[in-house]
Amino acid sequence: MSSHSLVVGIAGGTSSGKTTVTREIATALGETNIALLQHDSYYKDLSQFGGKQAHEINFDHPDAYDTQLLIQHIRDLRGGKTIHQPVYSYTTYRRTNEEKVVDPKRIIIVEGILIFFEPELRDIIDVKVFVDTDDDERVLRRIRRDVLERGRTIESVMEQYINTVKPMHLEFVEPTKRWADVIIPRGGENRVAIDLVVRMLRTLDLTY
Repeated sequence: MSSHSLVVGIAGGTSSGKTTVTREIATALGETNIALLQHDSYYKDLSQFGGKQAHEINFDHPDAYDTQLLIQHIRDLRGGKTIHQPVYSYTTYRRTNEEKVVDPKRIIIVEGILIFFEPELRDIIDVKVFVDTDDDERVLRRIRRDVLERGRTIESVMEQYINTVKPMHLEFVEPTKRWADVIIPRGGENRVAIDLVVRMLRTLDLTY
């Protein structure tokens, strides 16, 4: 595998539609051509927070992530090496004993709310896409996801959103929009914007 794999970053606020955009792009470009890395998989294990309980941890702060490991994995993939991506449990707040084997591909997609925040990570991303969705829509999606998929109560989701998610979005996520090469309004519903990104990536893929 060439060391010139195209690295695409898809950022945006929580529940903005990043995963939908990523899936649409991967389907259009051919999933066999894509190595997908999700920043959420690189959450630090609960044991790395000095004895704090989960409710005491700000999971929307950059310090909650092992970003250096993600950076190393991107570099390994670009160097033609297979990597073992952590598998994180949102119910135990720990990494499981499983790992996801990711082989090097022509295109590497990195997805996460904070992937444009850390300069070292941002600098190795070739194409930066920011998914920009209305705040009200995002909070409703977050409640639906965390209650139905992660076993949370509505009260706990709302409390976390007010106390950490919204403040961290304003402080760390929203400002990174300025680094984006492309901004997709309305998330995964914006077929025109997604199609334009796919066309651009097809063109760029030929040059990498």
